[in-house]
Amino acid sequence: MLQGGNGNRAGGHSSPLTGKRIYIPPMAYGSGRTFAAAFHALGLEADITPPSDHRTRELGARYTSGDECYPAKVTVGDFMKVLELPGVDPARVAFFMPTADGPCRFGQYAHYLRSILDRNGFPNTAVLSPSSQDGYADFGDLARPFVRTAWRALVAADILQKMLLKTRPHEVEKGSTETAYEECLGDLCASIEQAPLKPPVQLKAMRAAMLRCRDRFHLVAVRREPTTPLIGIVGEIFCRLNSFSNEDLIRRLEEYQAEAWISDLTEWVWYTIAEQFRKMKLTGRQISLQALGAWIRLRVQKHDEHVLLEPFREDFQGYEEPSVHEVLEAARPYLPADGAFGEMVLNVGKAICLARRGADGIIDISPFTCMNGIICEAVYPRISRDLGGIPIRNFYFDGTQSDLDRDLGVYLELARTYQRHKPKNR
Repeated sequence: MLQGGNGNRAGGHSSPLTGKRIYIPPMAYGSGRTFAAAFHALGLEADITPPSDHRTRELGARYTSGDECYPAKVTVGDFMKVLELPGVDPARVAFFMPTADGPCRFGQYAHYLRSILDRNGFPNTAVLSPSSQDGYADFGDLARPFVRTAWRALVAADILQKMLLKTRPHEVEKGSTETAYEECLGDLCASIEQAPLKPPVQLKAMRAAMLRCRDRFHLVAVRREPTTPLIGIVGEIFCRLNSFSNEDLIRRLEEYQAEAWISDLTEWVWYTIAEQFRKMKLTGRQISLQALGAWIRLRVQKHDEHVLLEPFREDFQGYEEPSVHEVLEAARPYLPADGAFGEMVLNVGKAICLARRGADGIIDISPFTCMNGIICEAVYPRISRDLGGIPIRNFYFDGTQSDLDRDLGVYLELARTYQRHKPKNR
């Protein structure tokens, strides 16, 4: 568990969060850990919520009405489980719950969580839902270093996850990739926590950690078979990345000797930036101080990503992530970005991009009743026909799956058949 850092860690800056412990729902395990390290770098206490289990589902069902999507039940269950921990003072707890615009119910999670806490006797438990619209007011003077540090932490975590999924299906010694991954996460988190917040110094320390991480992965013995199916993974962001919510679908795929290429967390960040520019153009603000500020932030974020990604260029040859503009253009014939919004556009576009990069199948992981998943499922048959018959399958989750292994086995047979006859090999 991460312990709180020195209160002078951020140069004596103040924050309303000082004295509280921030709990983060691990959308993805690695991203959750590095995000907690970013808080720790600011001198704040932070940790990911304890691992989800049957108690998570019990509490999620108790405190929700049944109309919410599955990720809401999981996050509420995990948060309420924290309040059950021995010795926890609810007044010193802050739950991190981001928000978003658009049609997804995710935009209401923070408000809903606040309502649940108030109704059940926890009015002093804070809900941290930072937004650029309020200048990240909850962070006080720490807002600027938080945004930069958190972005770098998420980029680095996505890179390590990509290396994990690219390596683990081919390891000679079972468990060796996971060992290297855990060592890498520990090294990266320590670098984030200990490096000075001065941006150039911090970035240099994180890049050095990423170089060490790359070398650890290179020490893992692998045996790659050219017939291993490559399955692209898209879908609702929490459900596809949170292994508890998707019944550990990625691991199960790997047990069938398949490799997964999953859409990462920072994909959503790039999409929100693209949407910001699109809306400014629609409202005639493409030449304005707001546009200038957005352009500067974009350049800074791309620079940080480039520095952290550069050590892995050779490792990711053939695994290059498409830009958000490529994804949106790929989706345009089916779901144009100026007429549809959110994950449905990203999932359709990314599925096409991954197919063009040689994927042997596409799996969409979504919560049961997810509007984005349902709309995508209606579009996927046409995409499959247009791409030579690539198998595209939706898997919906609500915590009651019983035949996932059987369904994955059937799906992988379709993917292997397509692999043998697909129009273009990797």
